[in-house]
Amino acid sequence: MGRIHSLESFGTVDGPGIRFVVFAQGCPMRCKYCHNPDTWGEGGREISAEELAKEVLRYRGYFGQKGGVTVSGGEPMLQPEFFAELFAILKSEGIHTCLDTSGICFRESDERYAKLIALTDLVLLDIKHIDEEAHVALTGCSGEAPRAFARYLSGIRKPVWIRHVLVPGITDDDGALRRLRKFIDTLDTVERVEVLPYHTMGEAKYEKLGIGYPLKGTPTPTKERVENARRILTE
Repeated sequence: MGRIHSLESFGTVDGPGIRFVVFAQGCPMRCKYCHNPDTWGEGGREISAEELAKEVLRYRGYFGQKGGVTVSGGEPMLQPEFFAELFAILKSEGIHTCLDTSGICFRESDERYAKLIALTDLVLLDIKHIDEEAHVALTGCSGEAPRAFARYLSGIRKPVWIRHVLVPGITDDDGALRRLRKFIDTLDTVERVEVLPYHTMGEAKYEKLGIGYPLKGTPTPTKERVENARRILTE
């Protein structure tokens, strides 16, 4: 059994094509810009992999052969056995599988992660910050596991899209962006790098949950700064 927060039947920004998106419940990180704080703790809906697969297959006509299923969060790698079981069912149906993760839970010695990744066609890896001290300040966690996960994926030749949220005053720093680019250049299977502009759409959720919003007053990045980050990370 697994715990999920919600489902989206028509996702367009979560991997190639139209995606059915499963949002997992639970996350060990506390990213200051997180727009899903309601996924952090326990709760959510308990469901079996078989039941969830049946719900997914009802929408197969929407995502078809060019799309597929993406599991996001929260942090789906908190439940590696559950999502490995789900992906095994989906793969038997010929459905493209995508894992949207920070890699924070990864331990190479834990075979549960290897099993999940073996059943994953594409990993969307969100690198929060390349500098360790800044990563801890931004997320409350070390960035060592995400970096190790990126190197592991490269070593096993798993396709990866790198994602990076651009936050003014935190990640929108040319030096940090160049260091991130240098790290990305050491990886062999990165197919795409996406710059995601910070937004405040999750602020209302913090108010509803009675949680102070850590980035209150932080503006969204300008179009020029977003393009600058894209140039550094992709050209």
